[in-house]
Amino acid sequence: VYKKCPPLGLESLKVKDSQIQASSYKRMGLGPHRGRLNIQSGVEDGDIYDGAWCAQYEDQNQWVQIDAKKLTRFTAVILQGRGSIWSLDYVETFKVQVSNDTIKWKPCMNGTEEAVFEGNKDSDTPVLAILPKPAVAQYIRINPQTWFKNGTICLRAEIMGCELPDPNNIYPWQSEEGTKDKLDFRHHNYKEMRKLMKSVNEMCPDITRIYSIGKSYMGLKLYVMEISDNPGKHELGEPEFRYVAGMHGNEVLGRELLLNLMEYICQEYKRGNERIVHLVKETRIHLLPSMNPDGYEMAYKKGSELSGWSLGRFSYEGIDMNHNFADLNTVMWDAIELETDKSKLINHYFPIPEYYTSEDALVAPETRAVISWMQTIPFVLSANLHGGELVVTYPFDMTKDWAPREHTPTPDESFFRWLATVYASTNHVMSNPDRRPCHNEDFLRYNNIINGANWHTVPGSMNDFSYLHTNCFEVTVELSCDKFPHASELPIEWENNKESLLVYMEQVHRGIKGVVKDKDTEAGIADAIIKVDDIDHHIRSAFDGDFWRLLNPGNYDVTVTAEGYFPATRSCRVEYEHYPTICDFHLTKTPKQRLREILAKGGKIPKDLQLRLRQLRIRKLRASTKLINQRRASQQRRARGAHN
Repeated sequence: VYKKCPPLGLESLKVKDSQIQASSYKRMGLGPHRGRLNIQSGVEDGDIYDGAWCAQYEDQNQWVQIDAKKLTRFTAVILQGRGSIWSLDYVETFKVQVSNDTIKWKPCMNGTEEAVFEGNKDSDTPVLAILPKPAVAQYIRINPQTWFKNGTICLRAEIMGCELPDPNNIYPWQSEEGTKDKLDFRHHNYKEMRKLMKSVNEMCPDITRIYSIGKSYMGLKLYVMEISDNPGKHELGEPEFRYVAGMHGNEVLGRELLLNLMEYICQEYKRGNERIVHLVKETRIHLLPSMNPDGYEMAYKKGSELSGWSLGRFSYEGIDMNHNFADLNTVMWDAIELETDKSKLINHYFPIPEYYTSEDALVAPETRAVISWMQTIPFVLSANLHGGELVVTYPFDMTKDWAPREHTPTPDESFFRWLATVYASTNHVMSNPDRRPCHNEDFLRYNNIINGANWHTVPGSMNDFSYLHTNCFEVTVELSCDKFPHASELPIEWENNKESLLVYMEQVHRGIKGVVKDKDTEAGIADAIIKVDDIDHHIRSAFDGDFWRLLNPGNYDVTVTAEGYFPATRSCRVEYEHYPTICDFHLTKTPKQRLREILAKGGKIPKDLQLRLRQLRIRKLRASTKLINQRRASQQRRARGAHN
């Protein structure tokens, strides 16, 4: 029965602080409002954000109670110890009472005697206690009986229960109005995810394609859904966008949102929804719902409430993929310190260090697959979806001198702040000024966006790697306080994130775009370097010469250079509209390059080129003669000075 009832929502914060009370508490930071499953404490002990409810006294009369606000059929209690780096506290056995008025309390019975439930054996693993008989009431009380002998009475909890009055409706939450969209709201394991992707592909074969970028350690394929009006090929002038979810396998909301997003785009495209049709025609979208399928399967087996805070976070081999990309930040900062000639410094397309590519390097096959995907497709914009907090973080994610936290901006700081704000300000939960902080940081103070390194330093993050090794700008979206929301929360979470997911994708059309071509042959030039004055971060043109440079509105001087060509500069203005400014470049080959190409083909050198080369030779000769004369003169001057 317990599985048929959803959690009341202590972990997801659906249950408000005012609904939780206790017999006593040690101090504000350990008050009843902190007694929520999986809540995380701050680093300092004694913080106002601590990791549990802890009673002030140690006796069997202590309790914490929850007001469900409505008559509820309570079916189970889930308990966890205190989340703390410094102390070890958990409840070993407990009793449960229910009430309709908080005056008369009725104990949960096991036959003829009061039931005593098994609690925790450590402070992290959630333990499920199913009530022998569901109890109908408005209030429920947890009453600790014994606790870890070197510790004190502390707990984090979740309560499972179905709202009454309808006793026949076993799934009351399915009829709840979370959203009007008819999507498949449930948790999909690997097989079900494949099935859903296949069904979307069959519904919309003209605009979708499923492909795999590689396999996980356990051999599960990393499937991507591509959505575009011409699936399977890069179109000239059409930007490439990606969403990546499930890098941490137990942060599952992103996976479900991307599956919902595929269904939604397919349905709305068929309906002729103008915004979606435009998005599909103008953008090539890639959705990777599960970067760590092995980790997900581990968490999925335990389920929403029992997988804890970290089960399934890492890859099967125990690698945290969020620290697993090549650390190019250090390479960059070392170069800046060592290089005296600043003009020689590169600021983009940093090569991957040799040690990282060796067989022995501790790099997950999933990470390698994503890197080769990034190198194959000229992505312009991306976001990777995480869970466990409500905030959008942007690069750099790593601090310069290994400080635990410090604001470390990229040269594109203002555009990254814009990107993060676009998602955060349209997200229903993040943008709610009355929301309660998830765990131990109040991101509302920063408008729910933060520079990654200013939150906590992450060497080898995907965002930083993406920015330093490719053209692609990427942010991290922390989608929910609860890493593994119950299935009943999914429709509401979709509604919370739908607009953000769409409007963020549309940002790929901000800034300038164009094609770099050879002036004579009109052929696209690959790997041309696009520099924007005053922003010390270049990008490169794709294989057919097209490029996109994400920029905030303003006037920019843009210079394009390519090997064998004269550089070209023009001024481009970015407007506030939702479409990019076209900024094409036609480059002229240098005479040297033309000569090289003609000689390589064994052709005849045309008259104009002969003339041009002769002029260049004369100019060179004059310059070198002038230099020799200057040198001679200064030598003679020195000789005269020594003589005198």
